[in-house]
Amino acid sequence: MEKSKYPNFKFTWIGGLVLLAGLFFGTMIVSFFNVFWMFTFKENLQYRDWFFMITNAAGFLTAIAFFDFFIVRRTTGMKLNFNFSPTNFSTYLLIFPMMIGMMFIAEFITAQIPTTGPFFGKYYNFFTQMMEKLTDDPVVMIITAVICAPIFEEIIFRGIIQKGLMNKGVEPKMAIVFASVIFGVIHGNPWQFVGAVLLGCVLGLVYYKTKSLLLPMLLHGFNNLCSTLLITYVKTESFADAFKVSEWIILTIGIALFSLFYFLFMKKYKVHYSEI
Repeated sequence: MEKSKYPNFKFTWIGGLVLLAGLFFGTMIVSFFNVFWMFTFKENLQYRDWFFMITNAAGFLTAIAFFDFFIVRRTTGMKLNFNFSPTNFSTYLLIFPMMIGMMFIAEFITAQIPTTGPFFGKYYNFFTQMMEKLTDDPVVMIITAVICAPIFEEIIFRGIIQKGLMNKGVEPKMAIVFASVIFGVIHGNPWQFVGAVLLGCVLGLVYYKTKSLLLPMLLHGFNNLCSTLLITYVKTESFADAFKVSEWIILTIGIALFSLFYFLFMKKYKVHYSEI
């Protein structure tokens, strides 16, 4: 039997700590550089539109590098490597409508979370003000949300956490849910948590079914592109507001789309290659 070129690493709580350490190390490097820049050139780079993008990229890159060096190479003798193979065109015709359906469902559920009141009101105002600062420059926003985030986050949450759990023997269904819940938690607010968990489950399912990390990256980028366009042109992440329809209509369409294409993807679709 041909030896696999993909390392059979496992994800444990130690691996989680290693990822956190790498994330902290990367962001601290950028912070120290900013302090140096302030003392030398009397300018705080935190006010630059691209600073958040650089900080995120540095944190994710060092997190992945730490996991590769301290976990994967030491336990498998191989370097971290993933399958990024494209698949047959019919697959894309199934997974994108399925993704849109879940996006509509997630929007409806998110819309039920309060945005006013003594707790939610203050938290929501803080969250929206923070998001407004991140969306001042549409070019930086697109690079950050549509390109960088899908690549780095899919490598970590699907490629490392989900796959590492399945390699450990965790049932695929539980591995997908666990990685998706962590994915939701790191967003740090209840309005993005719901969408991140539900969409993370779709991304995890697609990765498990096709064995290619490229497909969840494309879906993730598509989801973030839709959000970016909505924020830019509608000033809200709501499809209901964009199309001037009720959230219940969005939910109905979402359930219909997701149910149909989930069935076709799970029952009718055949993987045309296997991961060795």
